[in-house]
Amino acid sequence: MASIKGKAAWVTGAGSGIGRATAIALAKAGANVVLSGRRKGPLEETASLLGDAGGTTPIEVLDVVDSGAVDAVARRIRETLGRLDILVNNAGLNIVERSWSALNPTRVDEILGANLHGAFYCVTAALPIMRAQKDGLIVNIASLAGKHVSPLSGPGYTAAKHAVVAMSASINTEEFANGIRSCAICPGEVATPILDRRPVPVSAEDRARMLQPEDLAETVLFVAQMPEHVCISEILLAPTWNRGYAAASQITHMGMGAPKTANRAP
Repeated sequence: MASIKGKAAWVTGAGSGIGRATAIALAKAGANVVLSGRRKGPLEETASLLGDAGGTTPIEVLDVVDSGAVDAVARRIRETLGRLDILVNNAGLNIVERSWSALNPTRVDEILGANLHGAFYCVTAALPIMRAQKDGLIVNIASLAGKHVSPLSGPGYTAAKHAVVAMSASINTEEFANGIRSCAICPGEVATPILDRRPVPVSAEDRARMLQPEDLAETVLFVAQMPEHVCISEILLAPTWNRGYAAASQITHMGMGAPKTANRAP
């Protein structure tokens, strides 16, 4: 594995969940990490958790749907750190309205802005710096909803994450000659605060069986520590106890005449 000590990394959505865990993992591996997110308080909490590993950790209060603000953050990174080696496109959200009958243009703009437009803005801001270096890694936190269509995630989130996966692949298609690699990481259910936006509450027991933010952080670190000549274009991962499998198992057994309580999905 290659060392990332001294490399400059920018993590969006770093105030909680996957972003926070990823920032900590990258800092402990020696990277200089820039934290961005919409709220200063959570970013300061993340910075404090980095401890000595984080050194002086720049904090950038940023809403990624503001393209001008994204460009300004990228400029400050170039001015203060002199380079940008790793971009972790993690900022995103979901909404409660997860059916076409409940959607309206305002909510569509919100979910596409946070999950798709913001990812594009960060990439377009980072690429000029990486091209000049002839080196760079972009990690896009997508979702299994970016590979499979399911009512669970809703049409807005599903469409946005499918587009993020395609966006990531297109970066590799065009930017390989500049030494730039892009990886779309597509996790199943992860126990993060985004679950609080589910229409049906998720129990503590179910959350404990899901992927944890630290699992995603270790996955990002694995990709970041690959040698420069290696491009991992896509990773799919899911919890061993997969609620989709459990639901399908319940339906199968009920169809075979098993008691309705058998193999009940959590």
